[in-house]
Amino acid sequence: MERRCEPELMEDAAQAQAYAEADFSRTDRQVIAAIVDLLGHEAAGSGEGLRFVDLGCGPGNIALLLAGRWPGAEVLGLDGSSAMLAIAEKRRLAAPLTLARLRFRQVVLPCGSLPAGAFTVVVSNSLLHHLHDPQVLWAGLRQLAAPAAWIYIKDLRRPASREALEALVARHAAGAPPVLRHDFAHSLEAAFSAGEVAEQLRTAGLDGLRLRELDDRYLEVAGRLG
Repeated sequence: MERRCEPELMEDAAQAQAYAEADFSRTDRQVIAAIVDLLGHEAAGSGEGLRFVDLGCGPGNIALLLAGRWPGAEVLGLDGSSAMLAIAEKRRLAAPLTLARLRFRQVVLPCGSLPAGAFTVVVSNSLLHHLHDPQVLWAGLRQLAAPAAWIYIKDLRRPASREALEALVARHAAGAPPVLRHDFAHSLEAAFSAGEVAEQLRTAGLDGLRLRELDDRYLEVAGRLG
């Protein structure tokens, strides 16, 4: 099945709210668990000295979990959508004071307004499939990552056929509101295959990172630079 791009930014307030209200807690927890495994012994403690950047943070799901897991770390969530960031900021203001080192900022990749090499952990969950040019993500990662930074990227992967796409929507979004079923189908169609992501990594000089397929609809890029 050929890739069909979707809008890069989710600016519709109702669409953003529907996304924010959806229950992604299981897959969000899986992302945090994978980052804990990636960091190894560095994951112990409160995270003093760690500087996380969450690219395409949306309504803040992963950034809030990162800040809760490592309250001593700096966590910056970046997104281009003002509608998404309004929700993320509202959540931040309602969060416990232990999340005081969490911030959100509206930025569209590439991040020329941010200091190069500033972050020890670069995270992104479900951003890649939104980008018309995938190298925007990998270039932004290279710009923001400190030497020897940890990298964790998770995204959808495109199914091989229309029939496989419809089966995934039926399996994972049957009870979701129509707007979310619609968005999930479009996101699957806009996603990349593992082979395409492998080529992206080679082009970006990041082929030392580990790429693998996860369950029936995700892929993961993880590792440490250098």
